[in-house]
Amino acid sequence: MPELPEVESLARFLAEHLAGRTVERVHPLAVSALKTYDPPPDALAGRVFAGATRHGKFLDLDADGLHLVIHLARAGWLRWKEGLPELPPKPGKGPLALRVRLAGPDGAGFDVTEAGTRKRLAVYLVGDPQQVPGIQRLGPDPLAPDFTPGAFAALLKDERRQIKGVLRDQAVIAGIGNAYSDEILHAARMSPFKPAANLSEEEAGLLHATVVSTLVEAVERARGLPLKDLKAEKRSGLQVHGRTGETCPVCGDTVREVSFSDWSTQYCPTCQTGGRILADRRMSRLLK
Repeated sequence: MPELPEVESLARFLAEHLAGRTVERVHPLAVSALKTYDPPPDALAGRVFAGATRHGKFLDLDADGLHLVIHLARAGWLRWKEGLPELPPKPGKGPLALRVRLAGPDGAGFDVTEAGTRKRLAVYLVGDPQQVPGIQRLGPDPLAPDFTPGAFAALLKDERRQIKGVLRDQAVIAGIGNAYSDEILHAARMSPFKPAANLSEEEAGLLHATVVSTLVEAVERARGLPLKDLKAEKRSGLQVHGRTGETCPVCGDTVREVSFSDWSTQYCPTCQTGGRILADRRMSRLLK
């Protein structure tokens, strides 16, 4: 799933490549992805892109005050094309959900795609990004100047959930998903099952610093890369997430996994749980 660093990289790339370009045509292929219908997608035609930004994991493309907002969900992606075909794409069962073609002789533009059968990609066309329900609910952005150690500690103060779930909750902190929550907790040497409210002042300060540094480093690794290489860069930079059974690069222990209904968490017992192996959510105790 694209998370804050990947969406930030997409926004930076599109801000550079879209600014000043006029929309020629919009082709919505996956009706299920369209979450708004007024104005319709073709209202973008003739508008000029002013830039691109990010709200958590939401990509926001501003076209003369009309915002094309995209949430890539688990399996979505955006593909920049220097030369799109003249003929409109045919609707079908393929991954193409939306195509935006820009005016000009080069025929440049981008495709929004979604792999797999579980279609969760979401596309909105709104006058104000705050009209998107998911953006309305977002917590503070961890790369924003006001995301201070004190502000972070205040978020955790009365939080009784496990810290892994808190980090993934977009209403608490915007942009962190399953992968980077694993990476942050591994770097902070903290159990994913530790209750957030039990963190000491020192632990909360360490976790805040680790959240910021992990995300900043991931964004910097992706700086300047072509969009097609961003997913591979994310995978190569991960220490524990998606590496069950491999060797922890810090201590040499084996990376372990706890599986849930539709997601999993990876961790290192030596680095994070005092050597204890967590069998599953039901049988494992909350680690302090």
